[in-house]
Amino acid sequence: MIRIKARAPTPRGAVLPTLWGAVAVGYKLGCPLAQQDGMGARIVTSAVFFAVGTGLICHVRRSLLHELRLARRAARAAQSVVLRPPPPRLDGLNVAAAQLSADRGASVGGDLYEAIATEHGVRVVMGDVRGHGLSALGTVAAVLGSFREAAHDEPELGRVLGRLERALARHLRERARAEHPAHAGQGAGHPVAEEFVTLLLLEIGTDGELHALNCGHPWPYLLSGTTVEPLTRADPLPPLGSFPLPVELEIHPCGRLLPGESLVLFTDGAEDARDPRGRFFPLPEALRKAVRDHPASPQTVLRTVFTALLHHTAGRPTDDVAVLVLRNDRGGPRLSCLGAREGDVSGSRARARPAPTDPRPTTRP
Repeated sequence: MIRIKARAPTPRGAVLPTLWGAVAVGYKLGCPLAQQDGMGARIVTSAVFFAVGTGLICHVRRSLLHELRLARRAARAAQSVVLRPPPPRLDGLNVAAAQLSADRGASVGGDLYEAIATEHGVRVVMGDVRGHGLSALGTVAAVLGSFREAAHDEPELGRVLGRLERALARHLRERARAEHPAHAGQGAGHPVAEEFVTLLLLEIGTDGELHALNCGHPWPYLLSGTTVEPLTRADPLPPLGSFPLPVELEIHPCGRLLPGESLVLFTDGAEDARDPRGRFFPLPEALRKAVRDHPASPQTVLRTVFTALLHHTAGRPTDDVAVLVLRNDRGGPRLSCLGAREGDVSGSRARARPAPTDPRPTTRP
């Protein structure tokens, strides 16, 4: 768990309050004017103590603001280590990601994302920890740390998800013992037992083939030319941590990511953001605006989405928002990527595969 501790008071910080107190006591005991009962003497005494009180309040306020700035700086440094930005190029994919926190005090959120090139393909995770702020940062670190190891070690995507589930359960047990010692070892009885993470795992093969595992997370959008549509509409599993994973995990084949196409992964804070009138943020419309004239770079998609979202919420989102965009910029013959999205069993759009040409004659002489 990540904790940010306040600094202990230093002797230097106590000098000014002591000096102000000494002035007030010295005036009261040593000044003859303070012993008089006249109106003028009372006004002067009140002015002296008002000045002393104002000085103490200003000093305390300045100290608290200084500590708050240090806490924010430490929180941002911690998040930059845990939620590091992905590389701009990853095994032929153009990658861009950004996160917007709803917690203005700490500038951190509970969203997580990572993209890693492995011998099994490019593996991507996008998740959303229940809650936001510093309390969620420890869970983000536990899940991402496990993913960064399992993505390389496990040949099957289902085993990667199993590693993440065990890492989350172990982290929640340790957090329960640290925060609620009286509930340690009582399983579902401790307050941390209700924590969960929505999670999406994607695997992009060298030929663009897509496989996915979804635990209660929104499905990404596919940008193909100027078209925007969900990658699939298959039913997801429950969020990670709510229920045990099934013994047999069904990995969803989602067709292929063709050259020039992009995937937009996001957390539910993007679609659940509301304007002052209570209307939800139209994420598909913002994506269509980004690719209205021509296919846009991932950086342009991010800039368009976040600009529209901040305008929609008047600069005050109520939930953390994370967006990750991957575009297939791999070269090679186009023919190697032709074909329908035959693996998409959920009814998302299919691209017709041209029928093979049969060189044999249709009739015999």
